[in-house]
Amino acid sequence: MLVVFAHSSTGATVATLHRADGVVLQLPGYDRKFRVPHDLAHFATERALQMAGGLFGSVAAGGVFTNMRLVSGRPRHDAAARSKRVIDANKQTLGVAEVLAGVIHQIVETDDPAPAATMVRNAWGVLDPGVFPWTDEQVGTAVRDLTELTGEWEARGTLRLTWPDHLVAAAPPPRGVRRGRRGRA
Repeated sequence: MLVVFAHSSTGATVATLHRADGVVLQLPGYDRKFRVPHDLAHFATERALQMAGGLFGSVAAGGVFTNMRLVSGRPRHDAAARSKRVIDANKQTLGVAEVLAGVIHQIVETDDPAPAATMVRNAWGVLDPGVFPWTDEQVGTAVRDLTELTGEWEARGTLRLTWPDHLVAAAPPPRGVRRGRRGRA
């Protein structure tokens, strides 16, 4: 999925997402007061931590959030139902992605010298008492990637990025739909 980050007419960031199914959606940002776009933090964090069920993997799979706008393309006949299934299936990962992207965003926005892995682990611990599922290197990659992308963003004012195909969330099948041949009576 191609993701284009640009400035909107209000000065905030807007991400235009070109899905593989030909649908093009816009995701508005609410980040005029930050130099680092929040959705860019999602992109860098979710990609580095391999989170297929985060914001971008969910949208690539057919999820559409209420603040998004259809720009072009023809949605599937069952687009609303598919979106609901994708978002419901990824609800927990979406919450984790929001928290962790927020921490990575804060680290890069403020150029915080504190150890990023410790900060991300602490945020994770509030959500889940289990074992932290990522390495310090993955967290460091998220911070480095967001720092580099922010530099490009500040220099150009636009970014064209590709969301990896292997990080597209699986779309759960519709409930109650039988697959395969029907038995004859």
